[in-house]
Parts: sequence; structure tokens; C-alpha cells
Amino acid sequence: MTTQTLRELAKVVRSKNAGPFEITFDVIFDNPAIYEKVKASGALTVEKLCRLYNVEADQVVTFMFFDPAKAFKMTLKRSWAQGSVGERDTFGAQQHAPFLDIEVEMDGA
Repeated sequence: MTTQTLRELAKVVRSKNAGPFEITFDVIFDNPAIYEKVKASGALTVEKLCRLYNVEADQVVTFMFFDPAKAFKMTLKRSWAQGSVGERDTFGAQQHAPFLDIEVEMDGA
């Protein structure tokens, strides 16, 4: 059994603004077999990602695997309004970094 990070396995890992009150995260794969292994691995769960982002489950708007695109998507309610005083990332484009180091056990990869 080997362990790899999403940084190594996915073609795209990104976050972006999803309106003034939400940020969305996409993990997109170009290899169907790797996508299926990640999906089956249990590495991406609501509980794990809530701990990673220090949010409660009721802050999760969308949490899904989308097979036609070989992708995973999660949308969170923002803890601050876009463009508010003290805004750290108005476009939400730098919030995906914690995803990069998520480890996935890859049996036979």
C-alpha cells in the first residue's frame, strides 16, 4: 500500500469565489482509475474536511463526487463576507492549499 497526496494525484486542485458568502473547492482528475481510487479511499469525507478547515458540518453547502467530470467538489459558507473589512482573499483563490497535502492510500497505484 502506498500513500500519495492529492497534489500528486489530481490534475487540478483549486478554490474560487462562489458568490459573496461561499467558497468552492474543486479536485479534478485526468485518470479515471486514480479518480475511482481516491473516491473509494475515504480520504475525502465531510468530517475530515470540516476538521481541516475548522468548520462545522452545517457550513458545508455542497460535498460531492461528480463522475462525468472525474471530480470532487465542496462548497463552504465563508466565515467572512467577500470584500469585507480585513478580507484576506477576495477571489477565494488561495483557500485550496490544505487540500494539496491530503494523503490517500493508493492500493496498487
